[in-house]
Amino acid sequence: MGKKKILAIDDEKNVLDLIEHYMTEDGYEVVQTNKGRRALEIIKEENPDLVILDYRMPEMDGIEVLKEIRSDKECGRIPVIMLASVSDEYSKVTGLELGADDYLTKPFGVHELMARVKAVLRRSGRVDLLIENGEEEAEKIKIDRITIDRMTREVIVGDKVVELSMMEFNLLYFLAKNRGRVFSREILLSKTGAHEGSGKARSIDVHMRKLRQKIEEDDTNPVYLKTVRGVGYKFA
Repeated sequence: MGKKKILAIDDEKNVLDLIEHYMTEDGYEVVQTNKGRRALEIIKEENPDLVILDYRMPEMDGIEVLKEIRSDKECGRIPVIMLASVSDEYSKVTGLELGADDYLTKPFGVHELMARVKAVLRRSGRVDLLIENGEEEAEKIKIDRITIDRMTREVIVGDKVVELSMMEFNLLYFLAKNRGRVFSREILLSKTGAHEGSGKARSIDVHMRKLRQKIEEDDTNPVYLKTVRGVGYKFA
């Protein structure tokens, strides 16, 4: 199997070189650019396995790049880790709501970034989500009007294909596979999201809100994705 290819996008050359140095040493192939529009061209040409994307850049910022990625049928499911030089809640929530799979604030530790990359890549090729109970993973789950295909990573609600980010798909699949069981945010994060030590369990709330908007007929009164107050979430 070939090397995993990572596209790093940042307007700081030292950050790009740092990422490329350590990721290359760890066995990845790294492509870098400091331009958002060029990044979109590279994504079309190179089809990277993961994108590391700076939040703030000249000309075309990271949010606009992320929107373009997620709106494209061919590359829309490429996992994205966003970087930002600010730690405010608005920046994090905006990125997550638009489909970023993880979020890291500058200055970041190289080892933490590498752990996040490995965690996201581990989930991008297959859905390794089951609680350790020895069960085989279902290739396809159908519940009422919702069909979740693990192999194609396609979700159909009624007769409509619904586009989900990698994190949203993992979350939906995990909850549906374990229907009726309640999971805390921390467990959901460790099973479906970023590195377990990231301490961002509340980001699950953002992904759940987006999922409800895409899956439920009325996201303010969900039928499937239920909140269990004081505990977490379940697929009813």
